[in-house]
Amino acid sequence: MEFTVQDSHESTSMIPFLCFPFCPNSFQTKQGILVHFFHRYIFSFSKKFSTKITNPPIPIISSKIPLMGILILQVTKVISVLFLVALLSIRGAESRKSRKPKPETLTYSFEYTAINCRAHSASLTDYGGVGDGTTSNTKAFKTAISNLSQYASNGGAQLYVPAGKWLTGSFSLISHFTLFLHKDAVLLASQDMTEWPVIKPLPSYGRGRDAAAGRYTSLIFGTNLTDVTITGENGTIDGQGAFWWQNFHRGKLKYTRPYLIEIMFSENVQISSLTLLNSPNWNIHPVYSSNIVVQGITIIAPITSPNTDGINPDSCTNTKIEDCYIVSGDDCVAVKSGWDEYGIAFGWPTKHLIVRRLTCISPYSAVIALGSEMSGGIQDVRAEDITAIQYRIWGPDQNSHRKRRICERHICERNDNAYHEMGL
Repeated sequence: MEFTVQDSHESTSMIPFLCFPFCPNSFQTKQGILVHFFHRYIFSFSKKFSTKITNPPIPIISSKIPLMGILILQVTKVISVLFLVALLSIRGAESRKSRKPKPETLTYSFEYTAINCRAHSASLTDYGGVGDGTTSNTKAFKTAISNLSQYASNGGAQLYVPAGKWLTGSFSLISHFTLFLHKDAVLLASQDMTEWPVIKPLPSYGRGRDAAAGRYTSLIFGTNLTDVTITGENGTIDGQGAFWWQNFHRGKLKYTRPYLIEIMFSENVQISSLTLLNSPNWNIHPVYSSNIVVQGITIIAPITSPNTDGINPDSCTNTKIEDCYIVSGDDCVAVKSGWDEYGIAFGWPTKHLIVRRLTCISPYSAVIALGSEMSGGIQDVRAEDITAIQYRIWGPDQNSHRKRRICERHICERNDNAYHEMGL
């Protein structure tokens, strides 16, 4: 891009000017400002110098003035380019430096920018929500989210759940949306089964896990979404699972129990800074999705509760699970990709998964399990900095096992052949 500056002598000179997108406090902006003022300074200098030599006391040199003016302008352009290259080199050096922090400051942090940049926001109370722990808020959630959907293509929207106890059945999310829970907000899962719609089994499973028919929709559900955040100031989601566990053990359920959070066929999903209690079934289940971050989650369920897995990425790509604390009646993390012939036919593996800084208590199951239900395949799973208080290591036949206790990352060996048993 170029701009035109005209001096008092009506002569016109063209000086190149680089435009930088404005981003407050960015180094790029500072570069743009420096380049701008550098050009202004050089041009001002060259204009003054040209003005001086345009009216010389000795007429004999006046015929050389045009060449001298052109030469000065060309020299300023060359100097400008060299100055800009130097600035860009400095920026590159800073960028390279930022990518390689000191070991003691290496935190692998991830900030999801959508948390603070939704253009529109509303509170659940704006739609008739009542946080008394007994009034159903299912309609309020559905009405609020339906109304906020009009902003999906206009900066997105955030639904704020203030302090209180908010009884609710299942509700579905939308794209470009944030559900934000106040630190003293508690979502209470309804025990009225009419507030839990029944949906078909997952295509990679072919049937429900508790019963052959369908399954109850998760408390917080979403499908075919992009850019979704479920977060808060460590607000709480309580599944009130005892009701479901009892019915499961008594064989009274016609459909598979609901999960707390399930997101399907979606991308760019963050679930963070929440406490999940007493899930009826699995806690967090991203399935057929990509680019998922689960971060800073506390999950607590009785160690005897059935199938209360912590986090189960299922046929997902690019998933990061970090800084989570899980007490579970089943696996803390279970990596899945479908069931038997249905998973094979669906053919959607889980791949590119990293689990780090996880603390797990699961006396009767695994810290990180590959399967079961992994018929679609699993690729590229990495785990680091895992603290297991108590868990089981299963042999290949999943019948023989030995127990290993890990206290404060120091292994108390009670299973010399554990890795051999696992086939590693």
